[in-house]
Amino acid sequence: MKLADALILSLALALVIIGIHQSLTVGVQASYTIFMFAVALLFWFQYRRIQRDEEPPAPKKKSKPGKKR
Repeated sequence: MKLADALILSLALALVIIGIHQSLTVGVQASYTIFMFAVALLFWFQYRRIQRDEEPPAPKKKSKPGKKR
């Protein structure tokens, strides 16, 4: 997992926690936007993960035979 993926996932989790707190104190209508941002971040995280898995691996470089020092 790359740093950007970890940040996206952490931010989504933080927004879910904030949304739960807001829905308990103020109401679900006030926290709806926060939950939608959290869901959007989770979709973005999933998209990045799928794109990374579909990316072909880089070819390995062959070392040239030669003198060893």
